[in-house]
Amino acid sequence: MKELIKTIVQPLVDHPEDVVIDETSDDRNMTYLLTVNKEDMGKVIGKQGRVIKAIRTVVYAAGTGHNKRIHLEINE
Repeated sequence: MKELIKTIVQPLVDHPEDVVIDETSDDRNMTYLLTVNKEDMGKVIGKQGRVIKAIRTVVYAAGTGHNKRIHLEINE
């Protein structure tokens, strides 16, 4: 899942080397914390959050096979 997120996010940003994804998990949830360069924050979020919403939709759809809820958050 981390590779999927990186594959989607890195082409969007100007500093792909700064893309970091941390994963935390418990019994019911998997949380992915996305960290990007401050200059690229707007590109990942998009106008009115459209880009991050689309990324979350893809990640959630890819994670339906797991028996856990998947969350994608952006670290500011």
